Amino acid sequence: MDRRTVLAGAGALGLAAASGAKAAADAAGGWRRYRLTAEIDLSGHPGPVQLWVPLAQTARGYQTASSARYAASGDAHVARDDRYGAAMLRVSWPAADAQRTVKIEQTIATRDRGLIAAQLSAPERRFWTAPLPSMPTDGIVLATAQRIVGTETQPRAKARAIYDWVVDNCFRDAAVRGCGIGGVEGMLKTGYLGGKCADINSLAVALNRAAGLPARDVYGVRLGPSQFQPSLGAKTSDVTHAQHCRAEVWLDGEGWLPIDPADVRKVVLEANLPVTSPQVKAERERLFGGWEMNWAGYNSATNIALPGAATAPREHFLMYPLAMTPAGELDQLDADGFRYRLTSTAA
Repeated sequence: MDRRTVLAGAGALGLAAASGAKAAADAAGGWRRYRLTAEIDLSGHPGPVQLWVPLAQTARGYQTASSARYAASGDAHVARDDRYGAAMLRVSWPAADAQRTVKIEQTIATRDRGLIAAQLSAPERRFWTAPLPSMPTDGIVLATAQRIVGTETQPRAKARAIYDWVVDNCFRDAAVRGCGIGGVEGMLKTGYLGGKCADINSLAVALNRAAGLPARDVYGVRLGPSQFQPSLGAKTSDVTHAQHCRAEVWLDGEGWLPIDPADVRKVVLEANLPVTSPQVKAERERLFGGWEMNWAGYNSATNIALPGAATAPREHFLMYPLAMTPAGELDQLDADGFRYRLTSTAA
């Protein structure tokens, strides 16, 4: 099937408010509404194929996501992984199927968020401080966290010390493919603290866990332009390459605090500004405790085990469409070779 046919009909990005009472209520509450569409064509990949596509989550207070509407030529259903409950569309095709196409739509409403007050049970605390294969909390990670927080005991002060250390010591490496891989231990052992969001923010998460603070990555995608910095938003309706990982830290007596040190370093690089500039200082303060929600979160599933997969994925998170064929896992960062497209339009 011709790829242009599969991807036909994607609209231009727009943020104009829709008419009617619903749009007025959304605007009054600071809500934005997006339609996120994923279109995938795996017809050129022979043999039995499996596909997993992340779906946007609903998160209390700042993001709601509709049930996925989808059309697929193969066997398709919404699935969740066993550890995190991350939602995804799983599609499989037998070897005989020639046409292998999928279209998924979700309507997502977001509004800018700050700290989310909530309770955290003892099991949840253990879950969000636990070490992971890509995110150990002992050895060099623990030693680094202890050195950063020193004698500080207050959760917010510990989180702020780690955040500032990451901003001051890490840098955005434009040569890294995609969002990076989050190799926390390797970054600290080599001393090379360059990377992208899945590297820099995962390092912040690991250091917070090692310091005893529950923390997690949130994997997602930018959906619209930023009111703060052009580099922190989607520039067109094509958001195929707009994936972005953020992070949250739990503060006792307060709740889940959103942070994004990686985006501070993104502004430094792409706006060509020193970290001491007024613009970067403003972003540093805003991104410790706030997210501009021109972005949607999919899940917090680090080191995910995909339902039905015979092997673990090369990347340890599900932020891009992921497919496995008899020849191996497709390169999820090569959207043209994989043949997928994501678009975001006003809903």
